[in-house]
Amino acid sequence: MDIARWVLGEPEVSTRVLSIGGRLGYDDDDLTPNTQIIFHDYKAAPLIFEVRELPSSSDPTKMDEYHGASIGVVVDCEGGSIVIPSYTKAIVRDKDGKEIKTYEEGGGHFANFIQAVRSRKHTDLHADIAEGHVSSALCHTGNISYRLGQTVSPEGTLDAIKGNSDLAESLGRMEEHLGGNKVDLRQTPLMLGEVLKMNPHTERFTNNSQANQLLTREYRQPFVVPEKV
Repeated sequence: MDIARWVLGEPEVSTRVLSIGGRLGYDDDDLTPNTQIIFHDYKAAPLIFEVRELPSSSDPTKMDEYHGASIGVVVDCEGGSIVIPSYTKAIVRDKDGKEIKTYEEGGGHFANFIQAVRSRKHTDLHADIAEGHVSSALCHTGNISYRLGQTVSPEGTLDAIKGNSDLAESLGRMEEHLGGNKVDLRQTPLMLGEVLKMNPHTERFTNNSQANQLLTREYRQPFVVPEKV
């Protein structure tokens, strides 16, 4: 999320979020989806976060890859793409997939954190903790959309996102992944999340009071985080 926001130049949470997904392929008591799309509707370009916990259908010992990255950031542009598979590497390709240039540079994020702890100066950090808050919030708002959603048929999911080609493409990748893992979406349908709108300055939802209640929780005394820290 940090890298994706950096690419987009977005310092705040998105104004609109939608989640599609589910806990599929096995039965357990976890509440968060193991297969998910979170669509953040930023003005410059959408930020689409995809989760895959099930294995690749072609090799059960590996994860699915997109443009050669299993965990990373892919920037799709008019003239090609930039694949960032780690904190230390970026690969630039043209629209035919031909590699144009590769950048490699050490990140040293863990060492940087230790350096800031030792110096006791937050300014020594490569990124302020506030950046981590915004990136984490993008995950939380997506999961809030998911928790307020309802299960729908495959046709119902397609109908809900018609007109959004980027989201439809992501959904197609998800369905192919699930099909390769023998998940029948008619037997275990996807959860179509609530479309939530947020004021990025106040970080409060503007169209759903129930969603705002999920921004925090009832704490168990005496382990309470105050409203103002």
